Amino acid sequence: MAFPFINSIISWFLKKRKHQIELFLKYPDDVQQELLKRLVETAKNTELGIQLDFSSINSYSDFADAVPIQKYESIEPLIERCRKGEQNLFWPTNIRWFAKSSGTTNAKSKYIPVSDEALENCHLKAGKDMLCLYINNNEETKMFTGKGLKLGGSTAIYEDNNTYFGDLSAIITENLPFWADYSSAPSQEVALMGEWETKMEAIIDETIHENITSLIGVPSWMLVLLNRVLEKTGKNNILEVWPNLEVYFHGGVNFNPYREQYKKLIPKADFKYFETYNASEGFFGIQDRNNSDELLLMLDYGIFYEFIPMDSYDEENSVAIPISEVKKGINYAIVITTNGGLWRYLIGDTVKFTSTEPYRIKITGRTKHFINVFGEELIIENAEEALKQACKKTNAAVLDYTVAPIFMSETQKGGHEWIIEFNKKPNNIAYFTELLDNALKAINSDYEAKRYNNMTLGMPTVHVAEKGLFYAWLSSKGKLGGQHKVPRLSNKRDFIEELLEL
Repeated sequence: MAFPFINSIISWFLKKRKHQIELFLKYPDDVQQELLKRLVETAKNTELGIQLDFSSINSYSDFADAVPIQKYESIEPLIERCRKGEQNLFWPTNIRWFAKSSGTTNAKSKYIPVSDEALENCHLKAGKDMLCLYINNNEETKMFTGKGLKLGGSTAIYEDNNTYFGDLSAIITENLPFWADYSSAPSQEVALMGEWETKMEAIIDETIHENITSLIGVPSWMLVLLNRVLEKTGKNNILEVWPNLEVYFHGGVNFNPYREQYKKLIPKADFKYFETYNASEGFFGIQDRNNSDELLLMLDYGIFYEFIPMDSYDEENSVAIPISEVKKGINYAIVITTNGGLWRYLIGDTVKFTSTEPYRIKITGRTKHFINVFGEELIIENAEEALKQACKKTNAAVLDYTVAPIFMSETQKGGHEWIIEFNKKPNNIAYFTELLDNALKAINSDYEAKRYNNMTLGMPTVHVAEKGLFYAWLSSKGKLGGQHKVPRLSNKRDFIEELLEL
């Protein structure tokens, strides 16, 4: 357990950063434009910089004219060359780390380059800022009198051609400063275990007798861990195990479906929840006020932001605007240029600004239909391909379908619920469901991780729809014909509940 004076020293060190944050709060546009100039200047002699003539870029409009908006498929060939050891392709310093993320239409996994600059000035800096903003909102905190329990994903690191890849959480764990390692649990050795079941048990064994004061991790995974802690200790709630617990830093998936379960697990009126917004591509936002559902957009992490209004979104053919032109209440797709070598990259997320002084956002979803309640990032392309494979093996044919999450409860695991209307039904729906599940696991590495040993996601539930169900539902909405379609994937249960009633 850390001594009280350690709490004071770390708090003082983190508070110093608040003055730098105030600089981008006061001059956001200047900070972003200066950052863009620096990024372009730094990368002008890379292969991409020479190809797109970065040397002639003198303004934002020059930049927007010279550099196309890009998705992962466009830059994958350069990334693959970099993974095989070539350097100075899209960023001048050597890139050794690649964050493995869920796949695209063409690939099971994406490999996002993580430069030393991105690691130091974005991801690690954001970890400090998360604590800094919390401390500035809660001056009486005693968080550093104990340890923070960090729960990463599947955190094994793999070597390939003298480069390394793994979950972003693994890369960060490998590169933590000494003081962060000292003030957190579990130990690095346990945190980097690759086998999830073994790691879960090791984390519990290592932490149940520690003074844990904060939690950090994705809500779906953390919920599994906390329930296991109660099983192992026989306690009624988490405060009986860790009485000094004061805050949970969460991100990665929408927290709302989990909120009530956490309140039962941690029955403390003044317990704090602080949200973060990060991805393999970068760390973007941090909740900067107590009891808020907005995130402060962090403007000095080596990320230049652009935004595409969703009402005119056309993927790589879209026209983007800089942050100085955004308006509140409009749904935007995010485009980022980073100190990891991503140039005008579409990350696939959508946000709305709730404030422009300072710039605060809410995450509204993805540029495509998706399900990401548990961090599985299931996109329509995944669902379509899995259905195709299952139909081929069972000689079935699908007419229409929709999928929604089954939210976790005290008695029920999370999962996906499908309603499928077949032109030609499979002979055995249980076998069809098994094939569908296996295909999804093969296509999407994040879905596969969440399905591992039924830990977070159980086997999908598949209902065979009566003939004409979707037609009747669209008819009841006055949405027959034209562009009206059945919503394929949804993060909510509104559509599926109506269909189940029909």
